[in-house]
Amino acid sequence: MSPKELLYIEDALGHTQFLMNQCRTAASQLSDPALRQQVQQLVNGNQKLFTQFYNLV
Repeated sequence: MSPKELLYIEDALGHTQFLMNQCRTAASQLSDPALRQQVQQLVNGNQKLFTQFYNLV
């Protein structure tokens, strides 16, 4: 894997981690259980993406 490809993966990992943190923060502030569940699903999706990117390394 080239250095440029590694930088791309590192960037993608950072973005997915940022999105997970944002969604967790939003979920903790929501009072509507349905919205909280939707946001939690976004966290889970981003966690899956993070794992897939991490496994590329």
